[in-house]
Amino acid sequence: MSTFPASHTSITCTALGFSWPDGTEVFDGLQAAFGTGRTGLIGVNGSGKSTLLKLIAGELNPGEGAIRVAGDVGYLPQNVTLDTGLRVDVVLGIAETRAALHAIEAGDASEANFTAVGDDWDVEERAIATLDQLGLGHIGLDRTIGEVSGGESVLLRLAALLLGRPGVLLLDEPTNNLDLYARRRLYAAVEAWSGVLVVVSHDRELLDLVDQIADLRTGEIVWYGGNFSAYEEALAVEQEAAERMVRVAETDLKRQKRELADAHMKLARRVRYGNKMYAQKREPKIVMNARKREAQVSAGKHRIMHEEKLSQAKERLDEAVDAVRDDDEIRVDLPYTAVPPGRSVLTLSGLMLRYGAEVQGEFELRGPERIALVGRNGAGKTTLLRTISGELAAQEGEAVAHVPLRFLPQRLDVLDEKLSVAENVALRAPDATNNRIRARLARFLFKGAKADQQAATLSGGERFRAALAALLLAEPAPQLLMLDEPTNNLDMASVKQLTSALESYEGALIVASHDLPFLESIGITRWLLLDGKLQDITAEEVRELMSTR
Repeated sequence: MSTFPASHTSITCTALGFSWPDGTEVFDGLQAAFGTGRTGLIGVNGSGKSTLLKLIAGELNPGEGAIRVAGDVGYLPQNVTLDTGLRVDVVLGIAETRAALHAIEAGDASEANFTAVGDDWDVEERAIATLDQLGLGHIGLDRTIGEVSGGESVLLRLAALLLGRPGVLLLDEPTNNLDLYARRRLYAAVEAWSGVLVVVSHDRELLDLVDQIADLRTGEIVWYGGNFSAYEEALAVEQEAAERMVRVAETDLKRQKRELADAHMKLARRVRYGNKMYAQKREPKIVMNARKREAQVSAGKHRIMHEEKLSQAKERLDEAVDAVRDDDEIRVDLPYTAVPPGRSVLTLSGLMLRYGAEVQGEFELRGPERIALVGRNGAGKTTLLRTISGELAAQEGEAVAHVPLRFLPQRLDVLDEKLSVAENVALRAPDATNNRIRARLARFLFKGAKADQQAATLSGGERFRAALAALLLAEPAPQLLMLDEPTNNLDMASVKQLTSALESYEGALIVASHDLPFLESIGITRWLLLDGKLQDITAEEVRELMSTR
């Protein structure tokens, strides 16, 4: 762990200050330096990761301090939105150069065309090679964005950045909405990057490709050498030492309290003895008064010394406690969500979805199975979950749930923005008392005033917890829970909280996700691939598909 990375500095933030228009402070005097290599920028929701990238990219202006960047900056924001009417070559930023090239090839040797081309005579070849590197070789330069999937549009934006050859590349949650195969292409591009790269992500596999971790916490960055796995190991050692220091500090505080109490007892005994001697007049009055004053001064110094030691012990305990991270976990020990083994939970019969995917024959989910639903972007995973939940009608066949079910979509739009967290839960559990709702919400880390917070003001991680609480605390309790890309936009702490919640959930589970490490962490018992049709697949086969496509 260190304050700055040892590599040559290319991005320097000096005494950086930034606040939002409403006065909310994000940074106050932040010092940070990013050097050559791949850096993973991590931190809890609301710590300022995306804001810092926007400041470095020049999309936001600091209120105080300065940012110096050596080289051009390429920035991929968290939410990429592209005009569906744009051609691919326009998105890649090569349309003018390409048009000039074609004009020259057709015999137009005007100076304007040669100026437009400059030295970039191989721009088409480089563009096609870059697209191929990202698995987009099948996309022609003349196609429009409306003809490609959402995941492909993210990779197209990355391809544009790679073609621009920036000295500094900033990526904000680049794997969100990418399928397993697209993620593998992005991983390869990150591994091949030789300049300065700063990536904000919750994707473990991506973070395991970086050279160092920058942990943004309470407005400061602490550096850890190595990838995310090395960071976790270092943090575990650090936290174990911090917890030991808490125990040492607590013991020292108790000792100082005892010594101060002893000092008060000794002072009281001395006072009683002095009063006794004074009353018995065994020595001259002037001598007894002098001794009394001397004893009072000595006792006062002794008491002050112990009080200072006690104050110092309290400070050491406070510092030790601050060093221990508060990683509260969600607890979902809800008895009515349990599903007995063998009980029929869901039946899909000859199901044909709206956009072409199908479930041939009959599919049945029994007992507390944990199913991972994987497949390419656009394969129909979300459509299947929405059909099972009843939001969409099937073209053919039927989906029948035999137990209460709840569906948490990617958009997290299950909350009423104008209501508080507690009021949102009360809507779905009208017979539950206020005390009962608040007691259960505390298990989702909404304690006290947090339960009264308006849904519209929640951060990304808080919004997810509130939406999950609203579904799981609904009546009747869900015995089938379906989640669509639940880790999108969640920080690492929130992913950990979600994992702990799902570990204690005893019902049946269907999770559509591209996040393979997350799926493996929640005890998946069955893997289903949706690729035109629904079929069983093993985790090993999923990984093989990722590496070969």
